[in-house]
Amino acid sequence: MDSIGRKRWVIAEGYIPDGSMAGADETLISHEAACILNTGDEDAEVEITIFFTDREPAGPYRLSVEARRTRHLRFNDLDHPERVPRGTSYASVIESDRPIVVQHTRLDSRAAEISLMTTMAFAAD
Repeated sequence: MDSIGRKRWVIAEGYIPDGSMAGADETLISHEAACILNTGDEDAEVEITIFFTDREPAGPYRLSVEARRTRHLRFNDLDHPERVPRGTSYASVIESDRPIVVQHTRLDSRAAEISLMTTMAFAAD
């Protein structure tokens, strides 16, 4: 299959809810995620930079997405070079050395009425 996607993606709206329902299992912990698809025949090397309203950017966070695979990355799990803060608005720029597709998801489980939001990221050349 030919590679599908772009090398630069932007998620302009980011926010990891600070807290989850008491007793929530790990799959229901409030989180933000980037679902990254690599349809190409070579592994994609990806860098994520996080931008804030009141301070300099964090990153880059580096990861790989294997050829012909998908990777669901929780921003909650990003901790090197620093942890992505909870309860803070941010935006992210995702850059890859190969074409990829990025979808953004947020799960907010602070209340019994769990909410889930998903949207496509903005792709740039």
